[in-house]
Amino acid sequence: MNRLQSELQRLYAIPPVPAEVALPPRALVLELARPADWSALSAVWVGVQADLALPAPAIAINGVDAYQLWFSLAEAAEPAQAQAFLDALCQRYLADIVQRRPQRLSRWPRTEGGLAAALPALPREQGDSGLWSAFVAPDLAAVFGDEPWLDLPPGIEAQADQLSRLSPIQAADFERALAELQSEAAAAASGPLAPSASPAGLGATPPAHAASLPAPPALQLADLPVTQDPRAFLLSVMNHPGLDLAWRLDAAKALLGSA
Repeated sequence: MNRLQSELQRLYAIPPVPAEVALPPRALVLELARPADWSALSAVWVGVQADLALPAPAIAINGVDAYQLWFSLAEAAEPAQAQAFLDALCQRYLADIVQRRPQRLSRWPRTEGGLAAALPALPREQGDSGLWSAFVAPDLAAVFGDEPWLDLPPGIEAQADQLSRLSPIQAADFERALAELQSEAAAAASGPLAPSASPAGLGATPPAHAASLPAPPALQLADLPVTQDPRAFLLSVMNHPGLDLAWRLDAAKALLGSA
């Protein structure tokens, strides 16, 4: 068993090298697709940490058309609880998408035709396309919006490193967060919509955590460091908002495949 397989088992109880994951209840996955939109899904990634005090989920690109968040549970949850948790997150942070284009959202665990729906394992090549799904770092996530895939197999060690920084949600914290989300949803259903719960972009008051997020620095080309370290150079290219997006995307892919 390599490091990546060990991390997948530690976080999600996924056995080594499955082609598909008949998702165990220790793994909860939320997907936003068509288009892949990190600016929207990042509200969930930030919110579960800032608002609900939960560990960060893993961030993934599915190799086709979507971003995913992979939540790890320390103890198995009932499927109904898992589905309720993901539904409540969508209602709280993705309300506009839920109301206008719910088909863009997918959740696991879920059932199809009375059977548990399987989820393709990560990382994995998508058919014969030569395109790969992968776990990605938070500071790399935004650059994959137009192309949510890798052109080369991601490095096993790099993937393991991403997962090694994550912790599962403890059972007591999961129950607390679910209760908080359900209480908020019940309150919203019984009264006027609070400004902070309004759909994004429709006159909503930004959530408290949004004000604490730093604005991207206004870098100039002269800010690229003179360095002999290839990784440092690639990071500077990837993070430079003044460079062409295609260059930044190539730098991000090179970093993911370098380990």
